[in-house]
Amino acid sequence: MSQTTLAERIGHAPEPQLPQHPDAVTWRPASADDIDAIHAVLVAADLVDHPSWTTPRQDVADTFELSHIDHARDTVLGFAADGTPVAVGSSFVHPSQEVRIQIDLQGGVHPHWRRRGIGSALLAWQHARALQQLAESGSALPGEVRLHAGEHEDDAVAIAERRGFHVDRWFASMERDLAAPVPERATPEGITLVPYSADRASDSLAARNDAFRDHWGSLPSTPERWEKLVGGPFLRPDLSTLALDGDEIVAFCLASVNEDDWATLGASHAYIDLIGVVRSHRGRGLAPLVVSRSLGRMADAGLERAVLDVDTESPTGANSLYERLGFVATERDRALVRRY
Repeated sequence: MSQTTLAERIGHAPEPQLPQHPDAVTWRPASADDIDAIHAVLVAADLVDHPSWTTPRQDVADTFELSHIDHARDTVLGFAADGTPVAVGSSFVHPSQEVRIQIDLQGGVHPHWRRRGIGSALLAWQHARALQQLAESGSALPGEVRLHAGEHEDDAVAIAERRGFHVDRWFASMERDLAAPVPERATPEGITLVPYSADRASDSLAARNDAFRDHWGSLPSTPERWEKLVGGPFLRPDLSTLALDGDEIVAFCLASVNEDDWATLGASHAYIDLIGVVRSHRGRGLAPLVVSRSLGRMADAGLERAVLDVDTESPTGANSLYERLGFVATERDRALVRRY
């Protein structure tokens, strides 16, 4: 770990000034009253940048309930002269700060208002806020600022690269036709497969954090954030699978259903949020086992496809695993990073 703090490495990080742009005449911090405005911008951007899925309104609303986010300082909205929301940008500190201080930049510009420089003005504000958050942490840990861009968002990548970001990783979205049969897999001796249940929230979080400890970019999830996933409106316990060794969760496949995305994808489907195996039980075929059980439950429920996202350079070989299970890559996404 560096002997200097992030504040010393970054230098002066003043309060960011609101973006300025002649076409977005009003900029202001966001409040809970702006959930629908934020969602409208994100959905419009989603339909162009990755048309198979859109951001749920619930995901936006959830951020206003998380204790580590202060939208009054962390999010800005830009409006046209007629009051139409045209841009939103956030800079969120990850709540886990044991390994590094990580800032995630999120948001977008409505497609009708792109190629005017609004995105550049917005990212300048987000980056300035991220530097302030790093400096305010008082930490000497490594600092990292991240954002994501789809494979066709070359303009967004160019804007970020001008600010010193670089593409660090590629991710792929993959789909599987659930009409294809799911091969039967033998369950190893001592392992039991069960659906997810709410009483497993705490130990499933522990399993998640162990399983993802060596994955690129992963930080431990906190109970508050974990509850938004497993206690939220989209998780489907009946489509999710836990592998137990005795009473210990040693592998998991958690799946959700958001019917609002069925029209955008063009098929009814479940999204596999997380697949993992704790490190003590790797190499026993548990990942394909829990995925196969969940795929079977999805097919039994009458769904047409299963969808997931995967790190294309995962150390666990997940990309190849999912291909063997019948998944096919459909879209790609880039993670851009700047480190301090």
